[in-house]
Amino acid sequence: MNSLDSEHLMNELRLHKDYIPTDNADDADLIIINTCSVREKPVQKLFSELGSINKAKKAGAKIGVCGCTASHLGQEIIKRAPYVDFVLGARNVSKIKDVVDIKGAVEVDINYDESTYTFGNSEQSLYKTSANISIGCDKECTYCIVPFTRGDEVSIPSEMIISQIQKAVDKGALEVMLLGQNVNNYGKRFSDGSAKSSFTKLLQDVSKIEGLQRIRFTSPHPLHMDDEFIEEFAKNPKICKSIHIPLQSGSTKVLKDMKRGYTKEWFLNRALKIRELVPDVRISTDIIVAFPTETHEDFLDTMDVIEQVKFDQIFNFKYSPRPNTAALDLTPVMSDEEASARLEKVIELHKIHQEELVYANKGKIMKVLFDELKPNGEISGFSDNYIQVFVKGSEELLGKIVDVKITGASRTTLKGEIV
Repeated sequence: MNSLDSEHLMNELRLHKDYIPTDNADDADLIIINTCSVREKPVQKLFSELGSINKAKKAGAKIGVCGCTASHLGQEIIKRAPYVDFVLGARNVSKIKDVVDIKGAVEVDINYDESTYTFGNSEQSLYKTSANISIGCDKECTYCIVPFTRGDEVSIPSEMIISQIQKAVDKGALEVMLLGQNVNNYGKRFSDGSAKSSFTKLLQDVSKIEGLQRIRFTSPHPLHMDDEFIEEFAKNPKICKSIHIPLQSGSTKVLKDMKRGYTKEWFLNRALKIRELVPDVRISTDIIVAFPTETHEDFLDTMDVIEQVKFDQIFNFKYSPRPNTAALDLTPVMSDEEASARLEKVIELHKIHQEELVYANKGKIMKVLFDELKPNGEISGFSDNYIQVFVKGSEELLGKIVDVKITGASRTTLKGEIV
């Protein structure tokens, strides 16, 4: 999502202000940091990074801070780093052309509606593209700062989404990534008066785009994973068979404390149904250990879910207190040492599953979309179920979906040969 926001920022500056990107920071007339505030560490890194940039930049170069930390801190960023020229929130991306020339500008309105704004398309012919299908988030997860930085959830009209994807396909894109905080809550609210719809209907409409061969999306919310959605995911040949399902905790009690809206049993039912219907599916997840109310028994529930689902990839974190969140007022029931120990146990169990799952691919034939040249005469791309695959090859394979026989594996990547 931040990558797409960055692309929008660059395209708006290119279209409206004649900026072009440079790979050399010494040449830059404008340097932008696009930030995340989901966890505390990136926020801490922001100001040290700003200090380094200010020392190294050429005379007269501007510095801008954009994204979620900009939404969260606003004017405080300029107070702490007066050399920052402007601050632009995550819900205000289209305003970049307005603030870039105003010293001290701060635009961080989380209620600003960009859902019907048409962003400029990249001039590059890409093999992959991304499209926002909604902005903001209506959930009230007690650990999460996102609703305070990206505002209320609004869906983007389907005709705008289809049009954007079609333009990218006309330039060579074969694959799209649909983006939203809770993609499968799509269609509940539009600001242009459009009738309510559903994510499943959007998937069906997107799959009708001629020339588009692959559809990915992130992230669906477990609460909204009804049978209609799961069955569409399983049967639609254009939908890639990889899915990110954020668990956060395996404990029903902790999930209630987090205000996630589902139970351990519901999550297992949904994940195992997907495994049953789609044998080669790749399932990834997010897990937070050491939420303030998490007991040892709660942690064992999380380990039990990991053991049953056997996730292909886990993004795991220790709980990170965030401003404006309800969990900030909770008193932790464990030490930081215990929290670290629990995180390590999740990592170790996942490593076992990850190796089992990835090595099981040896000998299989996979369809791979190649998109990146590598050193030593290799080229890489991703399988339908989102595993990176390396083969010997050259640039004529770029932008092509090719059958590859898997001959080797590491914990996170595969080696193969063209069939």
